[in-house]
Amino acid sequence: MHASTGKKSTISLQSYGIKNEHIHYQLSPSELHEITIAKGMGKEASSGALAVNTGEFTGRSPMDRFIVKDDISEDKVWWGPVNIPFEPKKFDALYDKVISYCNSLNELYVRDCYACADDNYRMNIRVINEYPWSNMFASNMFLRPNDKELENFDPEWTIVNAPGFMADNAIDGTRQHNFAILNFTKKIVLIGGTGYTGEIKKGIFSALNFILPVFKETLPMHCSANVGKDGDTAIFFGLSGTGKTTLSTDPERKLIGDDEHGWTKENTVFNFEGGCYAKVIDLSAKKEPEIYGAIKKGAILENVIMNGTGVVDFTDTSITQNTRVSYPIDHILNIQEPSIGKNPKNIFFLTADAFGVIPPISKLTPSQAAYHFISGYTAKVAGTEAGVVEPTPSFSACFGAPFMPLHPAKYAEMLIEKMNTAGVNVWLVNTGWTGGSYGVGTRMKLEYTRAMIRAVLNGDLGLYSYDKYHIHSVFGVAQPRECPGVPTSVLSPRATWNDDKAYYTTAFKLTNAFRENFKKFESYANEEIRRGGPQRYAF
Repeated sequence: MHASTGKKSTISLQSYGIKNEHIHYQLSPSELHEITIAKGMGKEASSGALAVNTGEFTGRSPMDRFIVKDDISEDKVWWGPVNIPFEPKKFDALYDKVISYCNSLNELYVRDCYACADDNYRMNIRVINEYPWSNMFASNMFLRPNDKELENFDPEWTIVNAPGFMADNAIDGTRQHNFAILNFTKKIVLIGGTGYTGEIKKGIFSALNFILPVFKETLPMHCSANVGKDGDTAIFFGLSGTGKTTLSTDPERKLIGDDEHGWTKENTVFNFEGGCYAKVIDLSAKKEPEIYGAIKKGAILENVIMNGTGVVDFTDTSITQNTRVSYPIDHILNIQEPSIGKNPKNIFFLTADAFGVIPPISKLTPSQAAYHFISGYTAKVAGTEAGVVEPTPSFSACFGAPFMPLHPAKYAEMLIEKMNTAGVNVWLVNTGWTGGSYGVGTRMKLEYTRAMIRAVLNGDLGLYSYDKYHIHSVFGVAQPRECPGVPTSVLSPRATWNDDKAYYTTAFKLTNAFRENFKKFESYANEEIRRGGPQRYAF
């Protein structure tokens, strides 16, 4: 699992039009760490990790992500605000400008790596970076070939990453100076104007979200996954901040991966990546010991604040709330090798419901699972964005809309088919608020959420029956009446409010938001999926 230093120190990039003679090929993470510090582009934290600042952009810019509209993509991509079309001629012209920029640089950093742990789906990737720490990120996040595999390495896709290149939107066809563009014909991810490393990994994730379902009969998933001692695989879907990485990193189960997976027609689940990219806001050794322990030499911290001795203050969000760490997956002790799981048994949809009305855990029917999968609900809380003064519903189709080139109904139909074939149970888990909305209630205790998930995985919640489950009167989901390790009162969100009228008013407000959001999918979704939503309306 460790990165290879390779046998070559440089490589020719003439086939890309790059004539730069100062090309560093396949440097080790420690070498890139030292170069970054020597250039004044980063500092070493007290843990040994490299700390960098990504500059203007501390997160993805979804409005600046484009797909080249050509013979491959034109009739298949779901075009719109998520998948913005880009002209082939404009791409070629912009690519030439980026390559010219790369030729003007003092040096470049190149890494050969691959995505997809299952050899039947492997995608070889060449990453060309302007910055050494971006190349180190690629080493952390993609799978690492050994020396023998590097001898005749043939890249299928190429990522050209030039954070210092600024587009001229009036000429280049971009929205502003930054961009991330996928070209399925030329198999290139072109990134410029942003140092945020997440654009690198999400570019390949977006490509796989098109390639796997269209050509490989495989469902791509924005999820984490782990496997138990008996070989049962659990899958965790969830948007940023819902606990996907935290809850899948379990000392009692082996981690397959924390963010991106494929579910094959052979009913196996494989990791796309070779590393983890976790949020570190409010991180502590007590609450998340595995992730905390992974922050050491070889890891990269992004946009954190350190004191004079390199100690990180994980509560400081003065740069961004999206503080992160990337590290190779073997920084986690309990991992599945290779990163492949069989026999999926349970799927968890994680939502941080800031309204505090969704049950902390509930069991979904197949139609409900499809509906909630397409909806991809979580909530923004007051203060996280300018103008947000109360909880605001946030929907991201398939729990990863910015990375989904196809219509969400396509992924949902594949999920239903795989669920039915594998006999998977699907659970909706609220890691958000209880006892009231944000500002009134409190965040669900992590120990309770862990106990609920453990109960599912151990079989303690059992089969559905009226004496063990209650059908929620608004959302129609089945919530358990009892769960080991969780106070009974916590399992009923209504009971935690002590104000029935306020609870139901808020719950109906949220169901109306679900319905309003789903309108754009109704013409594509079949009757089975449409039946999965809340059936009761506000008075």
